[in-house]
Amino acid sequence: MHTKYNNSKTLGSQAARLVTTLHERGRRIFTLADVTGITSLAEPSAASFVSKLVARGVVSRLQPGLYTLVPFELGKEREFMGNPYVVAAALTEGADYYISHASAMDIHGMTTQPQLVVYVTSPRSMRSRSILGTEFRFVHCKAVHFFGTCDHWVDKVDKVVVSDLERTVVDGLKHPEYSGGFSEVAKGFWMRWRDIDAHQLVDYALRLDIGAVTRRLGYLLEAYGIDAPAEIDRLHRHLTDTYVLLDPLLPAEGKYLSRWRLRLNVSPEELQAVIAT
Repeated sequence: MHTKYNNSKTLGSQAARLVTTLHERGRRIFTLADVTGITSLAEPSAASFVSKLVARGVVSRLQPGLYTLVPFELGKEREFMGNPYVVAAALTEGADYYISHASAMDIHGMTTQPQLVVYVTSPRSMRSRSILGTEFRFVHCKAVHFFGTCDHWVDKVDKVVVSDLERTVVDGLKHPEYSGGFSEVAKGFWMRWRDIDAHQLVDYALRLDIGAVTRRLGYLLEAYGIDAPAEIDRLHRHLTDTYVLLDPLLPAEGKYLSRWRLRLNVSPEELQAVIAT
């Protein structure tokens, strides 16, 4: 028995059962273990079986042992990754994670720039890698700093874990290099500030207990005239005497601002210009 697959690929009964079962389980991304479980093939035979499906364009290999179904409508297409955030979740192999930094900004509508790298934060150390032209970069965090996440439905089938709005801002202030620089974080904050809980935002910053985050957040709130005096005061009470750069990606230049112990290598005029565009 053979099943037609978009008029250009035909499936034998075993392949058809695999594809149908994966669809029924909502498992568009799957592992070799899934294949052995569904087909009852031994692992070497299952690997050979999937390799043939890859060669025929029924399945695309993401990395050794990890695959995705190629949608029917793509016809003869041989390489297909699908949604990169769903792939990122699969790459964590069940570890705690959240889509973070510039990728979270993308999900939350905080950026106008195309994203070429997918950022994932996890307490488990994982190596970064490139799959079908997309770079997946894993950022390590302490287990105690794993908080501030929410679910995001990518489509009707797949959901991923992403930093919430407040955590996305705080992560951007901690590591501007993963979010396009301080100015991009500031722009993203301004795009969504009406939906951001200032108290939660400051709670997160103080919970991380990183001086650079406290300084940058306090300055950002004041620079954009956010009416949250009690929250700004909470941040100010945690300052130490050390100065840090407003944007660690840029040269160490600009005026020193004693109120927030910052060196303003992004000028106030530049920050205002960011939100005017």
